[in-house]
Amino acid sequence: MYPQQIIDSLRHVRYPGTGKDLIESGMLEDDIRISGLAVSFSLIFDKDNDPFMRSVVRAAETAVKTYADSNAAVHIQTKFRQAHINPRSTDKPVIDARHVIAVHSGKGGVGKSTVAANLAVALANAGYRVGLLDADIHGPSIPKMFNCEDARPVSVEEDGRTLIEPVEQYGVKMLSIGFFVEPRKAVIWRGGMASNAVKQLVQDAHWGTLDWFLIDMPPGTSDIHLTLIQTLPLTGAIVVTTPQPVALADAEKGVEMFRNEKVRVPVTGLIENMSWFTPAELPQNKYYIFGKDGGKALAGRLDIPLLGQIPLVQSVREAGDNGTPIALQQGHPAARYFEDICRRLNS
Repeated sequence: MYPQQIIDSLRHVRYPGTGKDLIESGMLEDDIRISGLAVSFSLIFDKDNDPFMRSVVRAAETAVKTYADSNAAVHIQTKFRQAHINPRSTDKPVIDARHVIAVHSGKGGVGKSTVAANLAVALANAGYRVGLLDADIHGPSIPKMFNCEDARPVSVEEDGRTLIEPVEQYGVKMLSIGFFVEPRKAVIWRGGMASNAVKQLVQDAHWGTLDWFLIDMPPGTSDIHLTLIQTLPLTGAIVVTTPQPVALADAEKGVEMFRNEKVRVPVTGLIENMSWFTPAELPQNKYYIFGKDGGKALAGRLDIPLLGQIPLVQSVREAGDNGTPIALQQGHPAARYFEDICRRLNS
């Protein structure tokens, strides 16, 4: 092996935050050392709390073995343009919460993130200490829903460890991959990289003591779901669906995932979203656009609690798009649906 092979190998690894490869990003230090099959070099990151650091280092090691020599013994050091502090991880999740709840949907587009955001705000309004993890790597929406897309988490020292300080908005502590990537850039990762990044947001963050820790899960079932289930002591899962049959079929798969004998996470309940539509000019009318009571029927058939039925309301959509979840407006007719669900969760 020779240095140019290492450089060419690293051109196959892209830094998720920019989409540029490691060489184009100027992340390779000029310290490549090769002795037989032993290879060492350093990668330079902007900050010591970079959430992609572990994933990128592993991808770089794999690239050298793939494109240079499969028998290479690769040693990669990390350096930082800012504070040169290596964060130390731990095998135990840094989550001190009474309730750790996964908010899940079998498919996208059913309003899972809207539900998670409003439940977090409603719980905070009720006086609880709330954390919210946006684990939807490929479609992070929590920063926009909380009007903090420009926020950039900082690092803090806690018991000799360097941790990521969550962003706090509306009384909710939150972290999202969306805080670390350019908003208009697609996050194109393999499952392992995405899972490692989410794991770091859990383990290397200063969440503090919480009453409720909600996880806005990606839709479907994937590596990220298994990583979170293995990393966090989940106390329950909430499944969100619409009454539409195609959504119900995927919701049932989600319930079965949590009930699987190798997973065994209690299903706290099911929320039926977009249950009906009532136009403002006809407040007594209900139009069942996606079908009637499909979620309610599924909850009964699977013997899980129906936590609530939430109608399709324009103000809920507008509030989320404006970064001010409707639950902030305590007593608002639409906010009451989320307040009622929170009361059921605490009963």
